[in-house]
Amino acid sequence: MSSSTSTTEAVRNDTRFFGHPLPLMQLFSLELWERFSYYGMNGILVLYLYFQVSDGGLAMPQPTAIGIVGAYGGAVFLATILGAWVADRLLGPEKVLFYSAIIIMVGHICLALVPGYGGVAAGLILVALGSGGLKANASALVGELYEEKDPRRDAGFTLFYMGVNLGAFLGPLITGLLQDSIGFHVGFGAAAVGMALGLIIYATGRKKLPDEARGAVNPLPGSKLVLFLLAIVVAVIIIVVLWMTGVVNPDNLDWWIAGISAGAAICYFIVMSTSPQTSADERSRVAAFIPFFVTSVVFWSLYQQIFGTITAYSDTQMNREIFGWEMPISWVQLIPAIFVIAFAPVFSTIWMKLGPRQISTPVKAGLALILIGIAFLLFLPFANGEAHSTPLLWVALILLLFVFAELLISPIGLSFSSKVAPKVFQSQMIAVFFLSSGVGTALSGVLGGYYSADNQTPYWSSIGAASIVLGLLALTLTKPMLKALRGIR
Repeated sequence: MSSSTSTTEAVRNDTRFFGHPLPLMQLFSLELWERFSYYGMNGILVLYLYFQVSDGGLAMPQPTAIGIVGAYGGAVFLATILGAWVADRLLGPEKVLFYSAIIIMVGHICLALVPGYGGVAAGLILVALGSGGLKANASALVGELYEEKDPRRDAGFTLFYMGVNLGAFLGPLITGLLQDSIGFHVGFGAAAVGMALGLIIYATGRKKLPDEARGAVNPLPGSKLVLFLLAIVVAVIIIVVLWMTGVVNPDNLDWWIAGISAGAAICYFIVMSTSPQTSADERSRVAAFIPFFVTSVVFWSLYQQIFGTITAYSDTQMNREIFGWEMPISWVQLIPAIFVIAFAPVFSTIWMKLGPRQISTPVKAGLALILIGIAFLLFLPFANGEAHSTPLLWVALILLLFVFAELLISPIGLSFSSKVAPKVFQSQMIAVFFLSSGVGTALSGVLGGYYSADNQTPYWSSIGAASIVLGLLALTLTKPMLKALRGIR
């Protein structure tokens, strides 16, 4: 037995972190602080874009601002393709994870120190690229801590996901307070500090990860490296030309990101299904993953409206007074994070207790769409109310349903994608799962453009009803999906 194999087995047999391998703690910590910086910045981004200049903002039209936030979120997930490819073919997931975290920190520094549209452009591009490199590879490394059929796997991803939401809670909490009391750029600076803390914690435990995380699983031949670099240069030139000519602009950026992300996912499904390195069982599982991908797209197109439409709703429609004190607008984003922190351990425990008797992944995904559809319909009782008339507790109830739906599809999707991934497409399969979030997040900006505080009923009713119908349709596909998954649930 090689030393590499023995080290990996020792890690996978470890139970020091609440019954899970200890390296889960380092990845948990890095993801916590990365999400602190991401959600802390994202929490105030839409406000920064559409607030008047006199209030410290850039005075964009609100629909354009919501669209940009959706497009940016989609670009983060689109960038996971590049990050995962570099990990699988060039550097390995661990190195990509580390250097991506540095890029994220630099992006937040740009937002904090560079005023106006220049700071927004540089900051969002860097954070999107860095987050793309970090997201898929952090999840891939969590997957490396477990055997394929380890019953702790879903529970481990759920604990990891709790770290995501601890960061998602602390980020908007602190940046929202700083923005409300001092200004936007101080809030962006806090996001940079949070990312620096995450880097420091992760750097102390990098050597404890399995040896498989340190190298490319499918190394790119040296002769093809020049072609890769040339493709990057050509892509950058095309993007610049499209932007300078106005073909791509702030008003349609969300559509472009959604389309490119969907196209990239289709290409990946084709490549994985036709690769000679993909076995027959793996090919069948990839095909079974496609309906789950579509379900995930629909879910995220609704859930990610928290950062655009629902933040704007908090600004104008929600009663934010608590015993005479008005909470910051962006704090509406804290509510889902609080619920995830509270209920992720509950869901994790349920999956651990049920083990192989738990409901299958396709069923969980269908139920997620039904729950979030019901949540959207619950906006209807206050759809015609006056400004600031929706009770905070009612919005909290709606967001509780958001979270129950999220816990049925998001951490489960990470685990599911790592289980069905062909051996030579490990990080890239997780990137495909994140692409579903990318398409959905970009579409959340598209959908948000139709929201109007003056006529809300058509918006909430049509989206809620469509989600419930699609959730029921997803449930009907459970049996053929399970058959194609060949033993994976």
